[in-house]
Amino acid sequence: MTIKEVAEKYDITPDTLRYYERIKMIPEVTRTAGGIRDYQESDLQWVELALCMRSAGLPIEAMIEYLQLYQKGDETIPARLELLNNQMEVL
Repeated sequence: MTIKEVAEKYDITPDTLRYYERIKMIPEVTRTAGGIRDYQESDLQWVELALCMRSAGLPIEAMIEYLQLYQKGDETIPARLELLNNQMEVL
């Protein structure tokens, strides 16, 4: 899917999607050989998670930390769970 299609699907702007990627709130989006963003199902799942967490009031910093932990692998599952539990208490 193109960035325009994803923006329309989730009723957000392409700039918001670029911003989420730039600040590392979502992983780097899959790109074509020409460098155009080409959102795959896994990319859409991250967008959905980011939008869900933001609508629940989760701070951007927590989402960035969650992604960093996720990218380090399964050994960070306990830390990710702790982060989410702490945020749930705050919310």
